[in-house]
Amino acid sequence: MAASIWSQSTELAPRPPLPGTMRVDALVIGAGMAGLLTAHFLQEAGLKTVVVEASRIGSGQTKNTTAKLTSQHGLIYHELLERLGEEKARQYAEANQSAIAAYWELAKKKNIGCELVECPAYLYSATETAHLEREAEAARSLGLPAELVRETELPFPVAAALRFSGQARFHPLCFLEAIAEELEIYENTPVRSVEGEMAHTERGTITAEHIIFATHFPFMNVPGYYFLRMHQERSYVLALSGAAQLKGCYLGVEEDGLSFRPAGELLLLGGGAHRTGENRKGGQYQRLRESARRYWPDCREVAAWSAQDCMTLDGLPYIGPYGLGQPHWYVATGFRKWGMTSSMVSALLLRDLILQGGSPWQEVFSPQRFRPGAAAPSLAKEVAHASRGLARRFLEGPRAAVEALPLGHGGIVEWEGEKLGVYKNQQGQVYAVEAHCPHLGCQLEWNPEEKSWDCPCHGSRFDHLGNLIDNPAQEDLDHA
Repeated sequence: MAASIWSQSTELAPRPPLPGTMRVDALVIGAGMAGLLTAHFLQEAGLKTVVVEASRIGSGQTKNTTAKLTSQHGLIYHELLERLGEEKARQYAEANQSAIAAYWELAKKKNIGCELVECPAYLYSATETAHLEREAEAARSLGLPAELVRETELPFPVAAALRFSGQARFHPLCFLEAIAEELEIYENTPVRSVEGEMAHTERGTITAEHIIFATHFPFMNVPGYYFLRMHQERSYVLALSGAAQLKGCYLGVEEDGLSFRPAGELLLLGGGAHRTGENRKGGQYQRLRESARRYWPDCREVAAWSAQDCMTLDGLPYIGPYGLGQPHWYVATGFRKWGMTSSMVSALLLRDLILQGGSPWQEVFSPQRFRPGAAAPSLAKEVAHASRGLARRFLEGPRAAVEALPLGHGGIVEWEGEKLGVYKNQQGQVYAVEAHCPHLGCQLEWNPEEKSWDCPCHGSRFDHLGNLIDNPAQEDLDHA
């Protein structure tokens, strides 16, 4: 797997696995940014808090972020005002602006050297201005630092750009490392199931009054039914040397728009988003490389990696009580492309819910929200997509014989009368795995970009050997 520049420049000290059964006030499942920030605030308030992580600290999506701290989340505020009204739109804006301030406060308080830099964030369009003008007006009405401009640092002309001042960027793993120092964290301890106040692992049971699921995609299907209310998407990043030295972060609002983000002397170029499990032809990195050569012919690629994001039915995160019937379970998920800012929002909101019984932002982020007008079409689409994924398993025939599979490629093939996922490496060695996801049984798809088996239903991913990469699945694939 390709490593991000954050992973290449940071080595987090290992933590031991869970030593055995214990009782605590609060259990956080997941040692990414959302989980460790939540644990930090709960422990700071006096609750005995532990964190368990299936793999290593920061080994999930935190290490693959582009690490922008911003309240500018695409063309969202005009839509929020139209769909939810001013009160909820203001909640969303204030929560994310508060999150940026909280990062600065925590970095100063703990003297964290994490390359935290103030910078503007831009949405840009190469073709039209009307949607950016509407968004600018909506953002300003909510008190956000928004300004429409016509000139940018980008290596091509734009029709307009929406500038948010006072945003930020940072090194996420350096920040995470500092936050982790004072926390009780157990690595290589996957939680297999949760019942009431008890979380079961292979190394012991943890009993906790409050249990927080910060696992990117929640792995407990009931209650909550998050697998019906979210899907996952992948996107791709190149780190370039010898490219432009930008001051701001940029995101194109067109369907194939690129993102640009400075990182010291490097520039991060991002794009190529697609639903997980829908990249059969590949080519995402190649398209980014072609753009890099077009704008900066002499630039050099330093690193290339990808990220995975949970997408909710209405585009807003689910942060709050996990589901009906489990009053002491909490969840933080569905951050879209804005995981770092949303992680801090989650930590602040969950802290207030647990300690004070409420938060001024809880209504807009409530996991229990359901708005028939807005969510029903998206819900129907998700159900239909999952149904197609299940149908492929039983109805779609193998796409290639093993002998016809090109070197370095994978596919669904017929092997001794069974339909399997098969990858053939450059030397002709064949690796065969069960072709259905252990989460809910959808047929997997080969991702040639990253040589992985991806689930088009709910986004679980596995390497060519069948080892689990991304949840909600909790098990590796069986070898064939």
